[in-house]
Amino acid sequence: MTTDAGTDVFEEHRPVLIGVAYRMLGRVADAEDVVQEAWLRWSRADRSEVREPRAYLVRVTTRLAIDRLRQVKARGETYVGPWLPEPYVTDFGDRVPDTAERAVLADSVSLAILIVLESLSPLERPVFVLREAFGHPYAEIAAMLDRGEAAVRQLAGRARRHVDERRPRYEVDPVQRRDLTERFLAAAAGGDLDQLMSLLAPDVRLIGDSGGKAKAPLRVLESADHVGRFLAGVAQKGLADATFHFLEVNGGPALLIRTAGAPDSVFQVDVLDGRIQAVYVIRNPDKLKVLADV
Repeated sequence: MTTDAGTDVFEEHRPVLIGVAYRMLGRVADAEDVVQEAWLRWSRADRSEVREPRAYLVRVTTRLAIDRLRQVKARGETYVGPWLPEPYVTDFGDRVPDTAERAVLADSVSLAILIVLESLSPLERPVFVLREAFGHPYAEIAAMLDRGEAAVRQLAGRARRHVDERRPRYEVDPVQRRDLTERFLAAAAGGDLDQLMSLLAPDVRLIGDSGGKAKAPLRVLESADHVGRFLAGVAQKGLADATFHFLEVNGGPALLIRTAGAPDSVFQVDVLDGRIQAVYVIRNPDKLKVLADV
């Protein structure tokens, strides 16, 4: 395989590799670093011995991501306030035309699921991602991780039970989510507390991620009353020179707020039975850098 051909093969599979690494790490920059290292290893490898490039590249990326995941957990970094994944712009386009497959991929990269995956072990997480999001056979995952197939099945079962017990219920209909997001924005911008309350589920939760570098609640807000009053208060203060843009983030519609042309916040909601069940607010400027050119 020539250098140009090798580059073409790698670029063909790059979106999958980024998808695998991001789901494992929850950090766009880390995922891109891992995929770049995978490229370096691919460029140095004897590719004449590689019969299935995609499987080979996913294996290399998975192992690199596991190493990165262990480093992150070993550092034991203290994070100020609630943690959310970096926003990940998703545009499946014509690559994923099937509605069912698109729904599975969107769910696997949702903020709600990634928060749950953060609590899995460095081995449970890749097994869950490779099996549930990408449909790899157990035998293939076992080969990637240098584990026995029986052990991988146990890891997968444990991870699935953990996720099922903690995964919140929500609807993935993008039209309904965007409609409620627009109504939510209008009510919040107008400081209409009654309208806000009508859109929020009684047990709604607001999770704000600032990393201590921007203004956001340092704990999760719970109940329609607390969330509604907080948002109404924020709206009254206003944002100078703010513009609003809809885009698809983590498999669903989200609102990007810019101030003075720079990303200020990302809002996204989870919906169930026509009410907003969760509000995610990402304000950590380090996590918004990936949206600077969107």
